[in-house]
This record gives sequence, C-alpha cells and structure tokens, in this order.
Amino acid sequence: MSRADRGTLHLENARIVRQSAYEAEQFVLRLEAPACAARAEPGSFVHVTCDPAIAMRRPLSIMRADAAAGWIDLLYKIVGPGLRALAARKPGETVSVIGPIGRPFTPHPERPRRVLIGGGVGIPPMIFLAERLRGEAQRRYRPLVLMGSEIPFPFAPRPSTLLIPGMPAGTIACMPLLEEWEVASRLASRAGFPGCFDGYVTELAGEWLATLTGAELAEVELFACGPTPMLAAAAQLARRYGVPCQVSLEEFMACGVGGCAGCTVRVRTRDGDAMKRVCVDGPVFDALQVF
Repeated sequence: MSRADRGTLHLENARIVRQSAYEAEQFVLRLEAPACAARAEPGSFVHVTCDPAIAMRRPLSIMRADAAAGWIDLLYKIVGPGLRALAARKPGETVSVIGPIGRPFTPHPERPRRVLIGGGVGIPPMIFLAERLRGEAQRRYRPLVLMGSEIPFPFAPRPSTLLIPGMPAGTIACMPLLEEWEVASRLASRAGFPGCFDGYVTELAGEWLATLTGAELAEVELFACGPTPMLAAAAQLARRYGVPCQVSLEEFMACGVGGCAGCTVRVRTRDGDAMKRVCVDGPVFDALQVF
C-alpha cells in the first residue's frame, strides 16, 4: 500500500525482504518499497517505524535502490531501543515507511573527478551515489570512494585490483561491491584493520588530494556524509584545495517532514545566516555554507 503526499513523499507499508547482520550490531535491511524505490536519489532518506509499540520513527539513509525491482537497502547500526527493535523484525513482516525525503546530492558535470567520503553510518549515501555515477552514459572518470570506520566495516574488505595513483603505500583494502562495479575504493581506520589507511578518512582524502596538479584539482568535487567532525574536516579540505564540497548532515529528527523544525542548523546564505531544516531543506548542503 502506498499513498502519495505532496507529490514527492510516499507513505508505504514496506515488506521486509531480508535482514543481513554484520559485526558491531550493524544490519543491512532490504525493503520491498516500490514507490520509494522509484523516486529515491543519492542523499535521500526514509523515515521508518521500527516497531508498532514504538511511536517515533527513525531516519535511515538509502544505500541502494532498484526502481525496476521495487526495493531499497538501508544500512543501520543499533543505537537505542528503536533500532534494536527494527533489528528483531523478520522477513515477510511489514514496516511503515515515509520517503524518499530530502534534497539529494547534485554532481556538477564541469567537475568530473568525484571523490565520495563516507564515515561510519554515513557510508550508505556514498554507495548509492557511486552506483548512480557509474551508470552515467558519458563519463571521463569513475568516482573514487573513500570510507572510514572505527568498528569493523559492514562488509568483508579485500585487497583492490584497481590502481589509484597517489594513494599512500599499503592502502589497498576496498569494498568488494564497488570493486565489482569497477569503482575504485579505499578504506581508512585507526583500528588497525589490514590494508586500511591508518588514520581518519579525511586524512586519507587529504593525502590523495595533495598529489593532484592545479588542473586536476579544477576538476574535483567532494561529497561527504558522516559524523559532524568528519564533515567539518571535509569542509576544511575543500577550503584548502579550493574545491566544492557537498555534505549530508546527520541530525536527530522527530517528524522528518519539515513540520516540527527540530532538526534545524545554521546555514550561511547571500542574505545572511538562516536556520534550515535538515530533513527537507537538506540533508545535503554546500559544506562551506554550513561549516
């Protein structure tokens, strides 16, 4: 069952197709949600009812969407009773979903060197964006995806076979799914995982950007999602190297559709500072307007 709201959002009873569990209480949830899948864009999210006994919904970023097959994938980590209840739901059950919500990422064709930076549960939008960018009919470059985590990644990393000039020596771990798509990826962690860059993912991005020429930097655009300190560091990289950067913000949300204004952030505009709602005015913003 699906009902349109304002021509963009859909209230949908989505059937759970599968729940895949990973280390550190991480899960990938596949939902049969055809209305949402048909309209999802990289950077958009859904508001999910975790359990009938829990009134408040939870906002979860969309990691993948297949419009033809009618499914969406959501990656989440258990934090609190709501997501713990969601992790206990079984295939065949239904959950109420509102989505897709929010303004997505907007790649600019004049900046074909796309660098996607994801940290922790900020990884899903980067996978969605990478999948969308790899499908572009006219492309000069495949995107470069950099991911960081201080807990085990929600996939089994493996050494990459795709060469990335300028990568620090020994940084060879990648995400297998992206490798199958022929999209280059590299991983960063301070937890000592094999093949990963020893440091924050933004530090890895900085080391790679430092190897580029001025002409190459003129073609770069950054996209980032993750914890606020990571996004602030991505904005600093954008300033240092003179490249544009779009960030997807993470904020606590109540209604998720712009009514309660509980997720507002201060954004610099041409007319001065303004308070913007992350759920509907974002979650994607120009990094330099927020940080």
